[in-house]
Amino acid sequence: MKRFFLIALISIGLSNLANAQDFEPGVSDKEIEMAKYDKDPQANAVFLNEFGNTRIDEVYDHVRLIYTYHAKIKIFTKEGFNNGTIDIPIHHNETVSEDVDEVTGTTYYKDENGIIQKADLDPKKVFTVKDYKYGSTVKFALPALHPGCVIEFKYKLVSPYIDYFRDWYFQDDIPKMYSQYEVHIPGFWTFNASLRGVLKLTKSASEVERECFISGGSKADCSHITYGMQDIPAFVKEDYMTARKNFLSAIFFELVEVTNPYTGVKTVVTKQWSDVDRILKTHESFGSQLKRGSLLKDYITPVIAGKTDELDKAKTLYNWVQKQIKFNDYYGIYSENIKKAIETHSGSVADINLTLVTALNAAGLNAEAVLLSTRDHGMVNTLYPVLTDFNYVIAKVTIGDKTYLLDATDPLLQFGLLPLRCVNDKGRVVSLNKPSYWIDLGTQQKGATTRTLELTLLDNGKMKGTIVSYYKGYDAYDRRKAIKKFNTVDEYVEDFDEKQPKMKILKSDILNLDSLDNPLRETFEVEIDAYSNDNHDKLLFNPYFWEKRTTNPFKLAERDYPVDWGYASDSRLVLVMHLPAQYTIETPPQVVAYGLPNKGGMFATSFETQDNNTFTFSNITQFNKTVYDPAEYPYLKELFNKIILTEKGDMIFKKK
Repeated sequence: MKRFFLIALISIGLSNLANAQDFEPGVSDKEIEMAKYDKDPQANAVFLNEFGNTRIDEVYDHVRLIYTYHAKIKIFTKEGFNNGTIDIPIHHNETVSEDVDEVTGTTYYKDENGIIQKADLDPKKVFTVKDYKYGSTVKFALPALHPGCVIEFKYKLVSPYIDYFRDWYFQDDIPKMYSQYEVHIPGFWTFNASLRGVLKLTKSASEVERECFISGGSKADCSHITYGMQDIPAFVKEDYMTARKNFLSAIFFELVEVTNPYTGVKTVVTKQWSDVDRILKTHESFGSQLKRGSLLKDYITPVIAGKTDELDKAKTLYNWVQKQIKFNDYYGIYSENIKKAIETHSGSVADINLTLVTALNAAGLNAEAVLLSTRDHGMVNTLYPVLTDFNYVIAKVTIGDKTYLLDATDPLLQFGLLPLRCVNDKGRVVSLNKPSYWIDLGTQQKGATTRTLELTLLDNGKMKGTIVSYYKGYDAYDRRKAIKKFNTVDEYVEDFDEKQPKMKILKSDILNLDSLDNPLRETFEVEIDAYSNDNHDKLLFNPYFWEKRTTNPFKLAERDYPVDWGYASDSRLVLVMHLPAQYTIETPPQVVAYGLPNKGGMFATSFETQDNNTFTFSNITQFNKTVYDPAEYPYLKELFNKIILTEKGDMIFKKK
């Protein structure tokens, strides 16, 4: 008889436990009468109970992963009705598929006479929608939803993908009173389990189940492990964060080792990076593509003809790939054929950036591929190799003592500027002639805008003058994208003009729109209407009229995950105002200076008057870090409150 291998656990303890089980179905009077959840009175709904169970067992002579799920949710408001629509993702290929069955659901509610009624889910209203070649979604909606109702549903999912043991997310968009997950793992399989997130388990226990697995005459004991958590707060998504799943409190499983129940052959599944390097270097859609330098020489020789400087060569080849292959919006780390992508002028991320790596090496430069996970895909596991963690590949080239990270998928990206989606913790550098290694993806580039306004107040209460804006780094990239959405620059200017009700653009000039290595410059000759209050001898003007901030993006009392801008930023405004002789400034702009701890950023203004009825106002807003940890969140939130309050104030010009 095969004995079980104890599951490896991270950060949790184990103790003996009597058999745990699913909660009893049905609803109580207390649950129906519940008007709000005391620990989160603003919640639109709350999980009253949640239970999941995953086991590996034999189903019709095939070993399968069997997952059952049971949930009971109290819905307080109409806004909570979305919790009554259930989506269950399933995966499949050409030969096998995950299957969902035994779906049941009930809605409990009180009728007009105060009597508890129940409405059962019609099995005919459970649908499967195909999403793409290898994925579908099973969908159903609980019937007869009312504010104050309780919904309960169950289903079973049977999967042929044993290696992908079901993870469990304790946290969700609504709070949970209790959530429990049980696993039954036969001794033929060994998994690592890791608890992530800031919340702690309130229950963790294990026991041995004797001969719980029997298949083809082979037997094994199982480890039966229970994880429980109570009083789980809702996870509230806020601006400036990476993938939500990075921060949810959850249990994740990774297969380490498997023993074939029928042959006894043991396979170590968790690989070392040396194993992954070997796989990638010999893979037809990765390493083999990087070895096609001789093929690319015919393409690149005329492109770099006469160029001897390495940086000049790299920039030229980068621009060539940007123009040669149009991005088809497909992510991934494998390229079917870089030659085909060049000839058809269309390709995926991997087609484009593996072509770039190969072209750079063919030109005699030191280039490597970098695997990464995009911001919305999640963090990569740096403890052990998991290739499915990666969904993107970029190029890395070293010239002298400087390293450049490159992504040629967007013709508006300047050399050395990664799209924000790629700025996500670490990437794995893979080359053909040395071991792979980690590299920090934090960008040295930042977003920078400098705007200068020189305006003259006329006798008729209008202002005329010039506004010149310089954009660098990510700000230049964003502005170029905004402009390129229009058919012509004139259409962009016209649209921008229409969005500024107090300002009329008389003349415009945009410089370096296609010269990506230079700052983008916009020059507008403008006429601006100052506006008067009840006293027509006074005119009001707000120097922040262009991009005044009115809403604080940070609203949580506490935030348990970092604020991740992706890049540092620097924004400056300089206003030179010439007043006519009959006017004076009655209410100047506020002069303030606010800073974040440890030189993390600042918001400051200054104001100076001159003898010729001219004054100068300047403002600087800086965020010097790309990531702020949760302890810094209150300071960021308060800084934005102060910025909003300051930018609300108007200048007042008064006739003498």
